[in-house]
Amino acid sequence: MRHAPLAAALSLGLAAMSSHAADAPDYALTVYSSATPGQISVEALTNYGMQVPGYALVRDARRMELPRGSGAVRFTDVAKRIDPTTVSFVSKTDPVGTRVIEQNFQFDLVSQEKLIARYIGETITVEQQRGDQLERVSGRLLSASGGLILEKSNGEVLTLNTWSNVAFPSLPGGLITKPTLVWLVDAKRGGTHDAEVAYQTQGMTWWADYNVTLHGDESACAIDLAAWVTVVNQSGGSFPNAQLKLVAGEVNRAPAAPQPAPMAKYAVMAAPPVADEGFQESQLFEYHLYTLGRRTDLPDNSTKQLELFPSAVGVDCRRQLVFTASPEPWRHWGAPILDQGYGATMDGKVGAFLEFENKESNRLGMPLPAGRVRVNQASVDGALEFIGEDLIQHTPRNETLRVKLGEAFDVVGERKQLSFAYDEGNRRVTERFEIEVRNRKRSAVRVTVREYLYRWSDWTITEQSQPHERRDAATADFVVDIPADGIRKVSYTVRYQW
Repeated sequence: MRHAPLAAALSLGLAAMSSHAADAPDYALTVYSSATPGQISVEALTNYGMQVPGYALVRDARRMELPRGSGAVRFTDVAKRIDPTTVSFVSKTDPVGTRVIEQNFQFDLVSQEKLIARYIGETITVEQQRGDQLERVSGRLLSASGGLILEKSNGEVLTLNTWSNVAFPSLPGGLITKPTLVWLVDAKRGGTHDAEVAYQTQGMTWWADYNVTLHGDESACAIDLAAWVTVVNQSGGSFPNAQLKLVAGEVNRAPAAPQPAPMAKYAVMAAPPVADEGFQESQLFEYHLYTLGRRTDLPDNSTKQLELFPSAVGVDCRRQLVFTASPEPWRHWGAPILDQGYGATMDGKVGAFLEFENKESNRLGMPLPAGRVRVNQASVDGALEFIGEDLIQHTPRNETLRVKLGEAFDVVGERKQLSFAYDEGNRRVTERFEIEVRNRKRSAVRVTVREYLYRWSDWTITEQSQPHERRDAATADFVVDIPADGIRKVSYTVRYQW
């Protein structure tokens, strides 16, 4: 028996050799997300299933009864979307003398259709409602295609298109009510073991949402920022009273399922106990780990919101208006753009942006996971109104966040080409532009006129009505202050050489 195959071990009777958890499972979950911020529809979550962009590492600690020597062990309450190749089993009681030598993942869950299919050729009892009476008909099931066909004990054959209930004598072998791992365990020590099981499962993900309240005006503004995480569980398993951790960062995964890892490797992920009940952030390799300081329930087919950190109040910010009317530069130039009419005259748009520093000195200073930022502002009657939203990527501490809220209503303008000269012999283009920006508000504004130098990568501004800032290799910024109901013009000449 010591080296008998799993099927032979099962034939000796699961009742004698199976073991179940003596205590309730102690769950700990680390959830990884590959969700693109803002791209998951909460309303459609029930239809995502295996397509949920993320996964979880589940650690399940239980007290189990193991038979001495070789024996079959049924481990239930695992997630339906488990990756069985990632399962790791460790007995803390006797880690050296206990090992799993075979594993079978059973997921053929019972259903009415499967029960009926298994009982073709067997006797069943069908209940039919006839008026106020419930009629019971027993017979051998001949077919279940398009209805039920029964052969009664007297040889009479009945066809039933409708029925209320079907009574089966027992649950046929091979059908189970929960996804189950069946192991052939070789244990030198029988009896009670403290065991830990770890595995990865699909069907779980998380993302962050940020709610911002904007105060102040163009000259001085501040925000209150609240951060929440949404955790989705469609793994096919429920995890009551679980320890929860979230990993932020781009964790690489091989195309094939990863190999099982020993529990000792997972131990390095454990964060120290958390003093309060919120999330505590810590470093995990090149990623960030957020550990919830209390346990929480994660039922199957659930969506849960949790506060990521207490609201930050009075965060200093900057409001910015950016006028753009030129075409954006190409990522890769094959040749200079010599078409004079390309981007010659265009109406522009003035984007409204909000910037703030993610620093401790600015009441923040925490690595912020990627997510959607929604901004609200109080109207004249004091009610909060939605004024725009944007997406942010994973943002480390001490970095600047820039959120686009929309397009300005009262600040408009256009850009026009004043001259164009192509010197083929010297491989040179010289071009002059004028940008006019009009402020129709009742208050003064500061506008950044952003010009993309799109014809070629080597450019020089030779003349300008006011100094510019070279923002990057293809962008120049001109900052102008425009009085209430005023107009400002910016002109410059650029020379491209190749």
